[in-house]
Amino acid sequence: MRSARHTRFGEPAQVLAAGEDALPTPAAGEVRIRTILTPIHNHDLWTIRGQYGYKPPLPAIGGSEGLGIIDALGDGVTDLQVGQRVAAASVHGTWAEAFIAPSRMVIPMPDSIADETAAQLIAMPLSALMLLEFLDVRAGQWIVQNTANGAVGKTLAMLAAARGVHVLNLVRRDAGIEELAAVGVENVISTAQDGWQDKARAAMGDTGAVAAVDSVGGTASGDLVSLLADGGTLVSFGSMTGEPMQIPSGAVIFKQATVKGFWGSKVSQAMAVEDKRRLVGELLKRAAAGELRLPVEKIFPLEQAAEAAAASLASGRTGKILLRP
Repeated sequence: MRSARHTRFGEPAQVLAAGEDALPTPAAGEVRIRTILTPIHNHDLWTIRGQYGYKPPLPAIGGSEGLGIIDALGDGVTDLQVGQRVAAASVHGTWAEAFIAPSRMVIPMPDSIADETAAQLIAMPLSALMLLEFLDVRAGQWIVQNTANGAVGKTLAMLAAARGVHVLNLVRRDAGIEELAAVGVENVISTAQDGWQDKARAAMGDTGAVAAVDSVGGTASGDLVSLLADGGTLVSFGSMTGEPMQIPSGAVIFKQATVKGFWGSKVSQAMAVEDKRRLVGELLKRAAAGELRLPVEKIFPLEQAAEAAAASLASGRTGKILLRP
């Protein structure tokens, strides 16, 4: 089968190349999925760099989420069938004509959800929904997040709004305000504008945010802490800058703030099966109803994975980059 693979760790645009691999055979409890579309996530790129929590043996096929048609069942799989259109995330090697997924990780997709949405519906949106529950916020409360025009940021804002939670969305470019408005996200402030902190405080009122989500690191972490209410929580979700979080000790002490890390894979492993099913059911419902919109920037052929990775890293992107075998 054709694949997008790398034989060494490094910058994805430099190390990814088209290749051929043996068609995998599903073991007991697994299924093989013929790929329709597969997204490029930031954590996929960090994995290729060798700087993520999971480091694959080389050579490795990229990708961790995909949509496709089941074409083979492993022993003991009785709840799925050949020919079903399904999605799977938290798997490996999806940037290929076929990939293997444990049957418990496979989610049948209703016809009402388009391929472009279904291909990216599980990993980032489910992480956003798990993050929302991790924050333990109630309807009427405020949370604040940076990189709000990223995949998780957009999804978090939409899902929180559907639950009645207010979100203050910070973007680093003025153009990001219009990008989010186009998908129905409100309460957006550009940190490129003078006095943005005052605007942020005015938007939330005297109470401040009960929680903040940091996907940037560096001085941006301290900016978020300054917007927290007393006893608020700062959650580190990612580090776009790659810099250590810079947080004034005084703000942590006098606000009695808490700083936590969030890694979706770990949270997912610890989550009860019934809770995960409930969250996935909510995603499917909101996607089918049009309450959750997941735009696509461009679809690249599998052979252009290196170019697709570069496009995924480009600034000003307004949607997800997908690969089609």
